Amino acid sequence: MAAPPVEARGVVKRYGDVTAVDHVDLTVEAGDVYGYLGPNGAGKTTVLRMLLGLITPTAGEVRLFGANPLEHGAAALDGVAGFVEAPGFYPYMTGRKNLEMLAALDGGGAAARIDEALEIVELTDRQRHRVGGYSHGMRQRLGVAAALLRDPKLLVLDEPATGLDPAGMRDMRTLVARLSLAGTTVLLSSHLLAEVEELCNRVAIVRTGRVVFEGALADLKRTAGGEWRLRTTDDDRALTVLHARRGIDGVRRDPLELRFEATEEAAAELSVALVEAGLAIRALAPHAATLEDLFFRLTEGEPDTVPASATDTA
Repeated sequence: MAAPPVEARGVVKRYGDVTAVDHVDLTVEAGDVYGYLGPNGAGKTTVLRMLLGLITPTAGEVRLFGANPLEHGAAALDGVAGFVEAPGFYPYMTGRKNLEMLAALDGGGAAARIDEALEIVELTDRQRHRVGGYSHGMRQRLGVAAALLRDPKLLVLDEPATGLDPAGMRDMRTLVARLSLAGTTVLLSSHLLAEVEELCNRVAIVRTGRVVFEGALADLKRTAGGEWRLRTTDDDRALTVLHARRGIDGVRRDPLELRFEATEEAAAELSVALVEAGLAIRALAPHAATLEDLFFRLTEGEPDTVPASATDTA
């Protein structure tokens, strides 16, 4: 059985007394579009750097297609490409010339893939222009083109849509989807949760250097249970009713509504209790949790709100 594109086991990175990454376990399977998510300072970029062998873990082990970058060096990166943080190019040279220099370094058939890579990222018409005149989105796409020169089986992208306008975000989303359909495994770190929810089949969410969930996005949503939204003629009094009811959990107040978790039966019984308390219901509706809802619940709420893995049985 072939080794997965990415395995990280017990990975730790400390800088003095600061633990940036705290015993992270990840598995990216072949064909995944895998979202690696977390707030700023959660250690996402540090993990990506360790995966690519750019920095050494304090503890733990990383393997790419079964090879440890620290043991096997550049050979472990065969079939792996991408960029961490912003891709760098010579601004006074054209996009094509930058790619030609990179292809010369890679060797093999990289030079023969330049035209195809430019076409995939839709930069063919701008290939003869200096990179210094490119928009941020164009430089991001040129970074993807540079990665494609290696004909990667695994593509690692760190915030590829940062700073893009809506059209640029759409183009990047389309590009990642196209690469996935062509058989490329993608590991994507991003703040754009709606984009991740649309693109990714599996995710890891990190908080203060530790993974608080890893698994299928569908499994994460199943762990959330049923959430409801409520508006009444007097939400202050409605809160009292909510807190007094059995089967009503996770009660919280947003600026415009009340939210809680319950089964359909408990929500139906609640509606009766609200009317009996003299409250009129303006709105009571189930709400399917989005990735954004779950992300904030995991990274801002109690650490054990959702199990660390959808497959945990302990």
